Amino acid sequence: MNETILQALMRLFAIIANVNSEHNSQKARSIVKSYLQFQLNEELVDIYLSSFDEYLENQQHRHKEGGRKARKRTSLNSVKVLMICEQINAELLQQEKIIVVIRLLEFLRYSREITEKERDFINTVADIFLIARTEYENISAFILDSFCDLPQIENLLLVDAKKIESTSKFEHIYNENLDGTIGVLHIESTNTFIFRYQGKTNLYLKSHNIEIDRTYIFGSGATIRSSKIKPIYYSDVAAKFIQAHVESKTVLTARDMVFQFKGSKNGIQKFSFSEESGQLLGVMGGSGVGKSTFLNVLIGNLKLKSGSIKINGYDIFHDKKKLEGVVGYVPQDDLLIEELTVFQNLYFNAKLCFDGFSEQKIIRTVIKVLIDLDLNAIRNLKVGDSLNKFISGGQRKRVNIALELMREPSILIVDEPTSGLSSMDSEIVMNLLKEQSNKGKLVIVNIHQPSSDIFKMFDRLFILDRGGYPVYYGNPIDAVVYFKKTTNHVNAHESECTRCGNVNPEQILQILEAKVVNEHGKYTRTRKIKPQQWYSMYKKKLLPNLPETDEKIPLVKNSFKVPSIFSQFKIFSLRNLLSKLTNRQYLLITFLEAPILAIILGYFTKFISGTAADPNLYVFRENENIPAYLFMAVIVSLFLGLTVSAEEIIRDRRIQLRESFLNLSRISYLNSKIILLLAISAIQSLSFVLIGNLILGVAGMNFYYWLVLFSTSVFANMVGLNISSALNSVVNIYILIPFILVPQLLLSGVIVDFSKLHKSVSSDKYVPFVGDLMASRWAYEALAVVQFSENKFEQAFFEVEKKVSYANFMFAYVIPRLREKLFENRSKGDKKMPSKNGLELMKNELTKINQLPENQTHKYMYLDSLSPEKMGEKTFEYTKDYLKKLRNFYKKMQNKASVEKDNIFEQLVKKYGGRDAVYELQNHYHNKRLAEMVLKKQDLQRVVEHNNRLIQTKTPVLKIPDSNWGRAHFYAPEKHLFGLQIPTLWFNVLVLWLFILVLYFTLWTDFLRNLFHFLENFKNKFKK
Repeated sequence: MNETILQALMRLFAIIANVNSEHNSQKARSIVKSYLQFQLNEELVDIYLSSFDEYLENQQHRHKEGGRKARKRTSLNSVKVLMICEQINAELLQQEKIIVVIRLLEFLRYSREITEKERDFINTVADIFLIARTEYENISAFILDSFCDLPQIENLLLVDAKKIESTSKFEHIYNENLDGTIGVLHIESTNTFIFRYQGKTNLYLKSHNIEIDRTYIFGSGATIRSSKIKPIYYSDVAAKFIQAHVESKTVLTARDMVFQFKGSKNGIQKFSFSEESGQLLGVMGGSGVGKSTFLNVLIGNLKLKSGSIKINGYDIFHDKKKLEGVVGYVPQDDLLIEELTVFQNLYFNAKLCFDGFSEQKIIRTVIKVLIDLDLNAIRNLKVGDSLNKFISGGQRKRVNIALELMREPSILIVDEPTSGLSSMDSEIVMNLLKEQSNKGKLVIVNIHQPSSDIFKMFDRLFILDRGGYPVYYGNPIDAVVYFKKTTNHVNAHESECTRCGNVNPEQILQILEAKVVNEHGKYTRTRKIKPQQWYSMYKKKLLPNLPETDEKIPLVKNSFKVPSIFSQFKIFSLRNLLSKLTNRQYLLITFLEAPILAIILGYFTKFISGTAADPNLYVFRENENIPAYLFMAVIVSLFLGLTVSAEEIIRDRRIQLRESFLNLSRISYLNSKIILLLAISAIQSLSFVLIGNLILGVAGMNFYYWLVLFSTSVFANMVGLNISSALNSVVNIYILIPFILVPQLLLSGVIVDFSKLHKSVSSDKYVPFVGDLMASRWAYEALAVVQFSENKFEQAFFEVEKKVSYANFMFAYVIPRLREKLFENRSKGDKKMPSKNGLELMKNELTKINQLPENQTHKYMYLDSLSPEKMGEKTFEYTKDYLKKLRNFYKKMQNKASVEKDNIFEQLVKKYGGRDAVYELQNHYHNKRLAEMVLKKQDLQRVVEHNNRLIQTKTPVLKIPDSNWGRAHFYAPEKHLFGLQIPTLWFNVLVLWLFILVLYFTLWTDFLRNLFHFLENFKNKFKK
């Protein structure tokens, strides 16, 4: 309030003051003084009282000069009065205007007589101040007439020693030893309480004596005290009016509740309380005493060890379905999506909470809460983060509270609402919460160091000490007295400053944490009174007596209704999409990363070999870097998939906890994340393939490449989501990523040949099991095989080349090796038989040959004789002749297949118009370096012996795998499963999607997070 307004008020008070007697002048002065004390400090009170005295003296001088005419002019000087009132009206809050009118009416009360013109004068002031007529009449009757003459008597509360029936029209509080009556008037528009006392008992307000028939403001946290009566608390008075307007009350009762963390005695010790709607409860204590734990127990996030918590008789753990929407919880952490606007945050929250609402009603609900919380001006501002702030901390906190308030919960629990806020923002937020309790909600607030004004707002106060011990439960102002009396403070009876009326809540914590002083005059670490001792005193002096009844009271109806799983999925998806679209930096990096990497890879791996005619001509066939490009494409897909997903869940961890509290579907949330990531990965993979293949001249393979790389990215997406869900910090996620990528590099089969790995894991017959677990192995193999076999040139020859390769391997390697084993112990003229191992190998290979379709007409007939005990000369000779015939058979097969290959070539020559055109086709589609790799042309070893079997290492891309269970060697052209022959491309893609399904299941069940928790608990148990 500025100086001009205060001076105007002093003039207004001087005009209305009755100056007929010295007595009344002194009364008027005391009224002005009490008003100023409500607004200013003591020094300024004296200054403005001097101004009032000066204005009053002028009025007295006019009165002496004009006699009765002056009195008339006082009331008739309307122009002057109107100017003063208009000046005041533009500056004061409505509550302050009402107080001004109350003080003016008090002046009239001390007059010998009250004229109609004086009443008209104050009526005019009330009209200019826009005070409702019915409300003004109530105030006027309360101050000038008797209590029971109020037009709206339902706004009256009487405190006396009479027992009045509950059917009376006014509210009543029984106070046994009170001599007289205290009348309290509730001014609804500003939620202000004023009172007058008529009686003989000496009563005190803020340590000041209450004068009989004087009107006082009964402010938040105030208490009327006396040594003869039970204290009359503001909270008790306010509760009477709140409960009178509440159709159905809400009662939160905790009976003997105990909570302890696993493996620890810390938690919340045995504690009972019961509170009704219309109360603002504070939970106070030092850091680490369990305040947040206490709130999490109340909302059911933490399960009790013993005892119960009930709302209107319904247990919060056993009757969760019935209590849906009853409790609202605002955690200390931020619950907002930073990329969305204030309106969008509230809009999506409303969509997830009100399934039955139309779109128009959703919007109206959001706008209403924006207006109610004074947030409408910032509705279109992005929420932002700590580095990019668009709204203030206080506004941010109010938006968080708005998320819950729009659900209209009967109980609102708020964790540290003033943490990190300025004193002004803290007061705004707490006023908002107080307003909610005044509307009939039960509000429970965890607070650490409240100011005096905030401390007085609380109707009840819980104080917790270290170890979760409750040490106080009762009126906040009485808490100061309780702890001071317990520790024998000199001024123990004083709860507030006698001069300014402020309370020092920090004094409570200082008393609790007081340390013992040693002989050197220094504080030790030992507390004077331990938490257990405070707890013991609490149980003796403050432990509440709860009613034994468990009667179930009807719950307050609310509109909270969770949408269906599919509807939630749509809402989550739209929310995710908008949050991404509004983050331009994210979009820029996400969608430019893949094409830029494609340009880098394509440019640097584009080896230009040239031709005799043009040394600068790029020939795809001669580019030795194509295998490297394929491998890097796989790694890029893994990397991109991980980076776009690794933070998706962990950044929403706090929001997920709230949505879990609201019983929203986790699977819908996860599916919305997955679908969006699939779309991002599809676009990234497509842009990478189109640009990379264009630069390197990879023709006709775009779809195959995209399919493999997209599947690889989706696999990485699922890995990223799993670790994002399992780990507790972003730092841990990025530390873990190398442990995911390095095995993909090492065990892909590209950098280190599978046959060259450590002997404990390497395998000559199949890809080692550890290799089969790597997505990079399946992705790279699929790309290499499809690029070799399905390019426009090779696809014409591929099937016949498999026949040529097979026949050649049998003719040139298998049969000569079997013949070698047959003759290994024979020298000229010697008739020794083959060794045991040699016979075992021959038996294995001939058994396999017998099973081949082409050998059904001439099978080997002496398999049972291929043992050292049975092998004779006859078997030897038969085997020698059989191998000779078999060799000729495969020689003919090879020749026939070679002729078929030549015919295909000639057909191509005719189709494309000449050999040069066919060679051009080969240059454009076939890559020599990739062919060398998949055919292993540089590998001198063509066949190896393993476990008495011959294993082909030559031309793996042309070799049919042996297993019927999907296992195969690296670069196999196809896989066999349950009798089906599946091309490698499709089989490998199916394997990648099988990996994705497994990871989807682990994500859905939160397997990794649960595993980490199990290992941590196991480690703790092991330490003990």
